[in-house]
Amino acid sequence: MMSKRDYYEILEVSRNATSAEIKKAYRLKAMQFHPDRNSSNKEAEAKFKEINEAYDVLKDEQKKAAYDRFGHDAFKNGAAGANGFSAGGFSDIFDMFGDMMGMRRGESQRRSGADIQIQAEILLTEAFSGVKKKVKFQTKRPCKTCNGSGSADKSHGSRVCSACHGTGKIRSQQGFFLVERPCPTCHGTGKVISNPCKKCHGTGLETQDKELEIQIPAGIEDGTRMRIPHEGEFGPNGLPAGDLYVHVSVLHHELFQRDGATIFCRIPLRMTQATLGTEIEVPLIDGGRTKVKIPTGTQSGKQFRLRGKGFSVLRSPARGDMYLEVKVETPQHLTKRQRELLEEFESEEQEGQNRGSPETSGFFAKVRDFFEGKS
Repeated sequence: MMSKRDYYEILEVSRNATSAEIKKAYRLKAMQFHPDRNSSNKEAEAKFKEINEAYDVLKDEQKKAAYDRFGHDAFKNGAAGANGFSAGGFSDIFDMFGDMMGMRRGESQRRSGADIQIQAEILLTEAFSGVKKKVKFQTKRPCKTCNGSGSADKSHGSRVCSACHGTGKIRSQQGFFLVERPCPTCHGTGKVISNPCKKCHGTGLETQDKELEIQIPAGIEDGTRMRIPHEGEFGPNGLPAGDLYVHVSVLHHELFQRDGATIFCRIPLRMTQATLGTEIEVPLIDGGRTKVKIPTGTQSGKQFRLRGKGFSVLRSPARGDMYLEVKVETPQHLTKRQRELLEEFESEEQEGQNRGSPETSGFFAKVRDFFEGKS
């Protein structure tokens, strides 16, 4: 059995490479060996899988640390570590016993209110330049009627829960285990509201609509999750607000396609433009425009690279490149005169043995040889 290649060697990065360098190397390798670009190359498909496996480990800080220490052995036997437990083994065991005792980590360690998840859609041009976006969402804030106390009676707000004596927890023996659960009387708060506020029903919180303006940075990618601290829901009993998570969705653009910091744009050309050569004006993602010279005899699929005209790089003044891909369009709905001219052109091409179309003449020469048994 062949030994597995080193993940750093596969991506051609050093062991001290940053996460950004690893990501950049992965993208270049993935584009080079992507199955869509190498449909008949089985070796490229295997390399593509190998590249993804390497990146899956090196992009994750915990997996990378384990790999740096133990190599490929870190992920044998279901990702077992040095002591035979998986990276999440101790965590899983803790969760199992926490569930049996009625105290999940989220409940026992929570120090703030719940987080909020929302979506924000932006244009590709906004992702390029960065944009301030107003987002609307519902959140829980301290009740305005009772000022967050949960009590309608300002002089006698609450009393210590007699069931749990203010601890918020009830313990009971079940076999060998001492089970601890949130108190059902006070719902884990340790207090009982004598005269609950009619607005918030004693919770001290009410649902409110909120509008917030957030700054989305230039170069952000589709699917990025932004964290806005302390803009989530307030928790009970005066706990501070959780966080707001904004999932950014970048909308499709009708002219440009983006891959990281690279932009692709397909340019249709008339047959005569591609044949005779021309100069065209093309749009840029920053709203500008530039002229590109198309040489004589340009073929469909030809790419032109515009350095530094691509997409913004996140947290950097740099920009990627832009690629123009030519698509030569076959004319349709010809006039009588156009047809006559093309027929005349074709006749001269045949007389000249298709010297103007060497690939076509070469192909059909091979076809002729094949039928004559010469190849």
